[in-house]
Amino acid sequence: MTESRRPRRPSYTDPVALEALGVPSDPIAELHAAHETAAVLLHTGRAADDPAVTARLVALGDEVGLSTLADLWASRPARTLPGALWRLYLLREWVGIDPDGAAREYAAGVRFTEPNHAVAGVDPPGPDEVRRVADEILHGVFAGDFAIALERAAAFCHVVSSGRADVSVGSRAVIQAGRLQTMAADLAASAALWRAGQLE
Repeated sequence: MTESRRPRRPSYTDPVALEALGVPSDPIAELHAAHETAAVLLHTGRAADDPAVTARLVALGDEVGLSTLADLWASRPARTLPGALWRLYLLREWVGIDPDGAAREYAAGVRFTEPNHAVAGVDPPGPDEVRRVADEILHGVFAGDFAIALERAAAFCHVVSSGRADVSVGSRAVIQAGRLQTMAADLAASAALWRAGQLE
């Protein structure tokens, strides 16, 4: 005859131990942190009216590391405030790492997407110019019209996507071009949501 077993009380596991195992400590808290940090960052930057603060926020990814911003915002849907900010910082990081590649793909895409080229404002499409525009886009987030900044980023992605599809070969390039098109659509949709007061 087997001995009856008493039910065991669940043991408490420290949140630090859970994090070490890769288990998120509190998904709801992480969701709130993503949206609150994005909102506070945007409000602080827009309320400061200080070029030094704006410059520091534009370079935030350089200062705290893109991985920190990814931890905060990358898991949020694209058409939310943290999702949109994450894509803008990611775009600036990519252009900063590979300005020659960005300029080459942008230049190749201009003839296919002339209206988007006019909105993005990269002229002439060289490495220094794509870096300047990536900075200007984030500058516009904090010291300009946020919707226009999002639309410029969307237009930039459209042009680069078209250029990448034209000058690159292989299925990987096609997939990456498709991802850029999706990013462009998400940024444009976020601009419309911002204008409607619904980007949160």
